[in-house]
Amino acid sequence: MDCTNCTYDKKCRNAETCPATSFGRDEVIQKYGEESAIVQAAADLVDFGRAGTLSRLQETIAFAQKMNYKRIGLAYCYGMEKQVTQIVEILRESKLNVRAVSCTVGGIPQNEINPESAFCTVSCNPIGQARQLNNENVDLVVMIGLCLGHDILFQREVKADCTTLVVKDRVFNHAPLREITDSQKN
Repeated sequence: MDCTNCTYDKKCRNAETCPATSFGRDEVIQKYGEESAIVQAAADLVDFGRAGTLSRLQETIAFAQKMNYKRIGLAYCYGMEKQVTQIVEILRESKLNVRAVSCTVGGIPQNEINPESAFCTVSCNPIGQARQLNNENVDLVVMIGLCLGHDILFQREVKADCTTLVVKDRVFNHAPLREITDSQKN
């Protein structure tokens, strides 16, 4: 399937089932019924003219409050600690209990995690981050700037609901779509 090259006249946009789908429609609808609280909380952020009125951080706060999440875990890159400190303050002002865990948690040297590495400096530890947040019994985890690959390991290990606030992109100041928008200007 490649929806960007649709040969079915975008039937899905008219609430019609596309012949290219390979999942059971009724099973998917049933699953949404099982996840109705999240479905409703997400809909509240975009329906009724709210789409585009909140920043991603504001959406995260509103979503957490709607879901009655009390304990929020932040899994962040140590290189963004200054910004994370500000995020923690904003979340706490919104009456959320915050647990912020840096990627260097545990202080494990790079060559112990990756024996092929010649570096003896501290390593990122996304598995340790996830386990620490699991032990902190957080309701929602917000990822902030985890490296590609580390984010995958983190998501495989973490047990709470998880969302992303910031994607690391060192070239485009953490705004990866800028590469596309900048190239369209030329």
